Amino acid sequence: MKQVAPLRYDVIFKKAFSVPEIFNAFVRDFLNIEFETFTVETDKTYTPTIGNVAAKFDLYAEDKKNRIIVDMQHVRYPDHYHRFLHYHCAALLEQTVKSRDYRPKLKVFTLVILTSGDKHKKDICVIDFDPKDLQGNSIGEIDHKIIYICPKYLNKELTPKKYHQWMEAIEDTLDEEVEESKYTLPAIQRIFKTIEKDQVTPEERAIMFDEYGEEQIKKQGFKDGLKEGIEKGITQNIHDTVLRMHKEGLEIKIIAKIAGITEQEVVKINGNYYDRY
Repeated sequence: MKQVAPLRYDVIFKKAFSVPEIFNAFVRDFLNIEFETFTVETDKTYTPTIGNVAAKFDLYAEDKKNRIIVDMQHVRYPDHYHRFLHYHCAALLEQTVKSRDYRPKLKVFTLVILTSGDKHKKDICVIDFDPKDLQGNSIGEIDHKIIYICPKYLNKELTPKKYHQWMEAIEDTLDEEVEESKYTLPAIQRIFKTIEKDQVTPEERAIMFDEYGEEQIKKQGFKDGLKEGIEKGITQNIHDTVLRMHKEGLEIKIIAKIAGITEQEVVKINGNYYDRY
């Protein structure tokens, strides 16, 4: 077993996937395209900004030979489906400024890796921009695509086999140790070597501590709000708190654990709320 830093931390995710060989291999397997870059930028922004809200890409790379842009996003937000659609469109609009028409010179692909789960509990979700006829057939006009990847919900039977090792490896790191012999892909072995605990710098560890602290503050806020609602009997406050937890992707059993109540009590607090999702 190898001791590793968890990929749920943004600083560790960027440390691993900013390695061009790892980035290229991941992109090829998930997008089934030829992609090769020698530089992966972190926290990429456009200057000047596109539109009135600046976009910042966690990881960003261009393959000028194959005329492709790929960006990866990692941090989960309540609005991440909408947020990263906005970022994706910003990458398209940035090219239009330099184009002769509305067709960008480079294809744009966005990969969103949700290491901490998602309320929809889907393994893979895709936004495919290519127009389709009423029978669902693509016309092959637009290649741009966004893929949301949630390793926690890997389905052994339904998730495409070529994704399995990547998703299993990402999820495997979350308890801070991996059985590296299970994985045959060289790029995954490179990830484990890159994020091995002994390879984490003092600066990276400090950022990890900050991320962990922010996560705990968020969880404590949920816990305090729910307990306050329970103690005061304020139904609306309880409902709002459970709603916020749900939007964060927390499961019923997690909410119950944070609040110190049973799962049945959580469901009872909000009636049939969960039935609507």
